[in-house]
Amino acid sequence: MIHTFCVIIFLRLLSLTGASESGIVGGKVAKPHSRPYMASLQFDGQHSCGGMLIREDFVLTAAHCKQPRTMTVVLGAHDISKKEKSQQRIEVAEYHKHPKFTGEYDNDIMLLKLKNNASLTRYVKAIGLPKKDGKIPANINCTVAGWGRTGANKPASNVLREATEKIQFSSECKSRWQQYFNSEHMICTKLDKKMGGICQGDSGGPLICNSKPQGITAFTLKDDCNNPKYPHVFTKVNFFLPWITKVMKGLGNVA
Repeated sequence: MIHTFCVIIFLRLLSLTGASESGIVGGKVAKPHSRPYMASLQFDGQHSCGGMLIREDFVLTAAHCKQPRTMTVVLGAHDISKKEKSQQRIEVAEYHKHPKFTGEYDNDIMLLKLKNNASLTRYVKAIGLPKKDGKIPANINCTVAGWGRTGANKPASNVLREATEKIQFSSECKSRWQQYFNSEHMICTKLDKKMGGICQGDSGGPLICNSKPQGITAFTLKDDCNNPKYPHVFTKVNFFLPWITKVMKGLGNVA
């Protein structure tokens, strides 16, 4: 009986973040428009997830950000509570979730084909993807960015915030997350409470290392994203480059 109780508690502990709330905990307000590739994915005018513009007509994000409603991509934003002149609002024409995404952890990546091409300006720019064979060594500092809540029970931030997170050894990620972590498809970061980082629902936003998007925000520990025992987990972008290339060439949603 005691053993069963422990298993139930453990499974509850591993529940993933949802995509309905967003927020960078700690960190700082980003310099306005210093990340012109950032996208706010919205439903009915409300921010839900992050993403990044990788071509005039494609945004890269997490597959679990998909909802059965029409999504609008907002580009060129700093303060999403305002209609800034820099902003471009474009509806999504096609949703390309990875064909092996099961709705939970692995293969959590999605491409959004925009109805209209984004106009590239000083406020809206595409970010280049990493090399397929590029390595991401442990202990290097990377940055995350997003809009929304700055902590549990704290109000949402309408302006883009950013924080620094350090890459963790895959072995440590595996020992903590066990079957939920796939080192081939995922990377994770150490959590430093002073530095801050991603929190519930900051899904789909980029993990930038050496100016390249190496990860897509996937999951943290539910209700306690600042627990230093549980690394933050990101979908590894370079593993999925062949699939990204095929979809962007119009070859269909193939693995």
